[in-house]
This record gives sequence, structure tokens and C-alpha cells, in this order.
Amino acid sequence: MSAIFHHAMRYEWVDNNPMKLVRQSAKREKVPDVLDLAELQLLLTKLSVRERTLALLDAATGLRVSELLALRWDDVDFENLELSVTRSIWHQVVGNCKTEASAKPVPMDDYMAEDLLSWRRQSPYPMGLDWVFASSSMGGKQPYWPDNLMKRYIKPVAKKAGITKNIGWHTFRHSFGTLLKANGEDIKTVQELLRHANSRITLDVYTQAVTSNKRAAQSKVVRMMVSNVGTVLSDVGTTDFGKVAVNAR
Repeated sequence: MSAIFHHAMRYEWVDNNPMKLVRQSAKREKVPDVLDLAELQLLLTKLSVRERTLALLDAATGLRVSELLALRWDDVDFENLELSVTRSIWHQVVGNCKTEASAKPVPMDDYMAEDLLSWRRQSPYPMGLDWVFASSSMGGKQPYWPDNLMKRYIKPVAKKAGITKNIGWHTFRHSFGTLLKANGEDIKTVQELLRHANSRITLDVYTQAVTSNKRAAQSKVVRMMVSNVGTVLSDVGTTDFGKVAVNAR
């Protein structure tokens, strides 16, 4: 619209460009809060199993909450350690992912896989077509409402733990990106892990981040967040995830 009015001014059809007064939604009024490593570690130790699984999955994959809550158990590949992100959900309406890049498989660290298996064993809705985070109050037919989980469970726990930042679901996504950057990961790996449409055209055309690089970058973040990660997997090996997943159905 701004370009149209600017063109009209050239031909003296209008005297000014009213679009100049419109604030573009892409410009943030303030920089979003990001949790530092100590705050993430503290929060993860205080949350209950359901919220902890949600927060860790969000903070270690960068999934948008609409994608996170749209996951079904069939989307979790425990054998190949990947998440298939094929849909999003907003106000309980299922739709497509935000961008084409968003639909690419997301690597899943082995600790995260064990965390998800632990939640699956406790969930009353462990079947393949069930939502990973199915709402009990809705009989499992819908996933939880993200605002309810954040306001009623995660924010109060964070406040009680002394975390004063304004936490939202996007906070975990921003924190993931910040930790990846702090670890010195290359821009293409960060772009693909966050599933942005592009970073720069040159990088998009000439550079491809391989899955092993993305998985290694993600695993660094997971091990920074969770202490004693090496001992947690003593009972269940990485190659056993597929067998356990089948038994959980």
C-alpha cells in the first residue's frame, strides 16, 4: 500500500502517503525476553512432568507452540530420532505450517526422546493418532490450550522460582536461538533448526546444513539445560526407543 500511494504522489493524484503512519507488524516495539542458561535449568527442575516435557521440547527444538501442540504420537519417530512437523493448530483449528521450511523433519536429541517416552507412559492418550499433549478435560479430542498452560502452570512456577522475566511460548524459541548462537553454530544450521524461510539468499543457494550437524548443535543445548544427562539413559538405549514406542501404543 505504501508503494502504491508513493507512486500516486509521483503523478500528483494524492498529496501524501498515509501508510507512512502505519506501524509495520514486523517491527517489534521491544526486544523479547530470553531466558539465560541458569534460568532455563532452574525452570526445568521446578516444572511437573507435563510442563517440563513441553518446555524442554520447545526450548530444544524451537518449535512454535502452534506446531508443538499439533504433534501426534505418530509424528514422533523414536527409532530415527526425528519429529515430523506437518501441521499447526491455532484456537483448535488445524492448518498448515507457517512456511515450507517449517515442514522439514526436526532432529530429536536422545534425552528428549526418553523424556517424551516418559510422558507417553503417563499420558492417558498414548495411541498413534492421539495428540502428544491431549487435553483430559476435552477427552483427548483436542490438545491443551497454550495460554492456559502458560498462565496457570508455567508462569506461576517461574515466578515462585524467582524468574521475573515476561515468559511466553516464544521465549523458549528465542532462548534456543540465542544458545545456538552462543555455541558458535553456523548461520545455516541455526536457520534450519529454527525452520526460518531464509537467512540470506547466498546461504540458501550454496550452503546446506547436514542432519548430523543439526543434531549435534541441538544436543549441545540439551546438555547445557539438563544436568546428569548421561546417567538418565542407562536403562533405555537409543536403539531401544522404537521398541518401547511400539509397546506404548
